[in-house]
Amino acid sequence: RLAALERVMGPMPALRGPVRWEAAGEHREPGYTRRKILFESEPGDFVPAWLLIPDRPRRGRLAALCLHQTTRIGKDEPAGLGGKPNLHYARELALRGFLVLAPDYPNFGEYRCDPYARGYASATMKGIVNHAQAVRLLASLPGAPPRRIAAVGHSLGGHNALFLAAFEPRVAAVVSSCGFTSFRRYMGGDLRGWSHAGYMPRIEREFGCDPARMPFDFHDVFRLIAPRPVFVNAPAGDGNFDQAGVREVLDAVKGEFPRGKLAAEFPDCGHDFPAEVREKAWRFLERVL
Repeated sequence: RLAALERVMGPMPALRGPVRWEAAGEHREPGYTRRKILFESEPGDFVPAWLLIPDRPRRGRLAALCLHQTTRIGKDEPAGLGGKPNLHYARELALRGFLVLAPDYPNFGEYRCDPYARGYASATMKGIVNHAQAVRLLASLPGAPPRRIAAVGHSLGGHNALFLAAFEPRVAAVVSSCGFTSFRRYMGGDLRGWSHAGYMPRIEREFGCDPARMPFDFHDVFRLIAPRPVFVNAPAGDGNFDQAGVREVLDAVKGEFPRGKLAAEFPDCGHDFPAEVREKAWRFLERVL
């Protein structure tokens, strides 16, 4: 199944050696320290990120990689420095005792990168590489839990968390909010929104933006993640990711997950991550990790 994803995203390169990083400033916040870092995803490519270090780590030392939605400020939104309060999930998890890393996706926030000039077939795969390196970095930090790292994201971050977990076995659990629907249910089957330079251009160039020609769909992504736990937030009014398509995917894969390891909430709201659903998601992570 990974080969099917790589036909669209391009190949996943081998990751070697320890991840180099450097601190670039620090801020004390109530309950945690927010440290600006730059980590080297590949030679000469440094990704800006916020590292949130809790004052009182949870028993068992849990960690999370928090991926932002499509927003100009990138990592600043999950870190609680702007944007929508419902999407300040990196800050919330730090306050619950998680060690948290929140990086910028290519060409958001402070991070400027041309994935295609670096030989990638998609920005999606460049994101996967960066996020896999971020997980490796998290696992190497003093006191970090190498087998208790979750990937969390909303919208752009919601599907990037799933894609990362499909390729990176170090991801122990996933929370995906408003992150996907079946391709045939996406915008009536018109996949142009997935095919621009910020995602996967091969979807248009090689597969004609046609779900029937795509070599994978999201049920394949979930099967690559299983049996690791996944929590899904899929609002009824999400105009980006049709809830019926989410239910189709979850129905197709529920047999792949042990009992209690695949959870979903279907709130009556739009493209959002409401407080009551976030609370259930964090309790899910604390239980499964």
